[in-house]
Amino acid sequence: MRTVRDAVFDILRRHELTTIFANPGSTEVPLLAGLPDDLRFVLALHEGSVVGMATGWAIGREAPALALLHSVAGLGNAVSAIATARENRVPLVILVGQQDRRHLALEPFLAGRLAGLAGDYPVRADQPVRPQDVPGAVARAVHEATTSRGPALVVVPMDDWQAPFDGETVAAPARLLRPAAVADSDLAPLVELLAGARRPAIVSGAGVGPGWFALVALAERLGCPVYQESFGGRAGFPQDHPQYGGVLPGGRSGLRERLRPHDVVLAVGAPVFRQYSYEPGALVEPGTTIALVTDDPAVAHRSPADLAYLASPEAVCARLAALLPAPGRGGAWSRVSGHEPYAGGPLLHTDVLRELAARLPHDVALIEEAPSARPDLHAMVPARTSFGFISAANGGLGFGLPAAVGLRMALPGRPVVAVVGDGSALYGVQALWSAAHYRVGALFVVLANGRYAVMDGLADRHGGGKGPWPPFDEVDMGALARSLGCPAQRIETYADLTGALDEVLPTLAARETPLLLDVVVSVAP
Repeated sequence: MRTVRDAVFDILRRHELTTIFANPGSTEVPLLAGLPDDLRFVLALHEGSVVGMATGWAIGREAPALALLHSVAGLGNAVSAIATARENRVPLVILVGQQDRRHLALEPFLAGRLAGLAGDYPVRADQPVRPQDVPGAVARAVHEATTSRGPALVVVPMDDWQAPFDGETVAAPARLLRPAAVADSDLAPLVELLAGARRPAIVSGAGVGPGWFALVALAERLGCPVYQESFGGRAGFPQDHPQYGGVLPGGRSGLRERLRPHDVVLAVGAPVFRQYSYEPGALVEPGTTIALVTDDPAVAHRSPADLAYLASPEAVCARLAALLPAPGRGGAWSRVSGHEPYAGGPLLHTDVLRELAARLPHDVALIEEAPSARPDLHAMVPARTSFGFISAANGGLGFGLPAAVGLRMALPGRPVVAVVGDGSALYGVQALWSAAHYRVGALFVVLANGRYAVMDGLADRHGGGKGPWPPFDEVDMGALARSLGCPAQRIETYADLTGALDEVLPTLAARETPLLLDVVVSVAP
């Protein structure tokens, strides 16, 4: 007899979702027991790491990834990671276990009130009415996750997997195509706007994706600077390009000042415009026209642009580069300067970033989750490929370590480095076990200052005096890593730092075991 489980496995194979990231619970045992040999099970020790690793895998493969969560506890533990995946626009299919359908009305032990537990962060959340509707719900989740670029959930009661599935209909297309062509006639208003601009600028964002070539061609055609969106989850333009103008400020006054010289600003794959702390006033000076190209409906609908296109950024940029006349602009734009060489004394995070930048291979995939060091990382470690800067776009902690593990699993021959603060690392430290167990050769550089330095700085700037939270300098990240089977080295001096980096970075692409560098850094005065 063909079962619902058999039908779902066939759908997973069809969509190449044959790697299952999970932390199993009893409601998932009917699915997992006797798993076919062509389906790979990857264990993480916390559900945040499950979804974080799946997120890294999906980023690396540029395709949906599959995660499996256990009822309320699993889904509840993973909500922050699900929110990060949604903000980063990463396609995930998430199966959530539920108690036996036949006595759910009695609310048995481990039954979950799962509807709405993840809030509005899933692009779709489905609880199939019949067991026979589960395969169609899973197939639809693949399409929804891919189209909307976010996590799609399917809740499956444990008895559904063994239900018969003979002669049933799968309520989803076997194959779905998404043509991305853009008609030249539709682009005419944007061509006219850019062709008439005296000093245009581009703001690139994570939504550009891997299609850098089209955006580079457009920027070079316009001869204009390209700024990176603030607080983006991914670099949208090569940051070693002579037209790269740096990261936009995260407040309105700084934003207005940076964009003041430009009469037309085109945001590509970025919202208009993302900030952090509230400041009054307009986003740009009067007389500056804003245009937007995005494939995210939510961004298109909320952005205060004068002209917006809901379309593929890659397709639009490619056609614009062909249609626009060359205006003869050019030249390099000023950037934040580098930092002085190591001057002795305790290590600062800038010392670590400078030495990393001098040694990182061109094709490195770099995951960042070090809030207090991020501005300096942007200035000192340019992203030279589309994987050269990846971060959690929603600011939640716990992304860096598991995402680096999943990314390296998806790209086993590519060097992967995670730069994280010790406070951030503690939110996802369980992922180090998975890195060690599955021989994932990523490098984890932990900037250990024993405190939430970014929060200390915010408290100081808000004029309220010292925050009430204590430091946590008793934490030993290296000992935690080793307890999870991950090799670690403690770095306390400049010689320790350069020696470790010189040893590991040249062989990082071929490395089969992870390494954590527990780098003791001082907080800059």
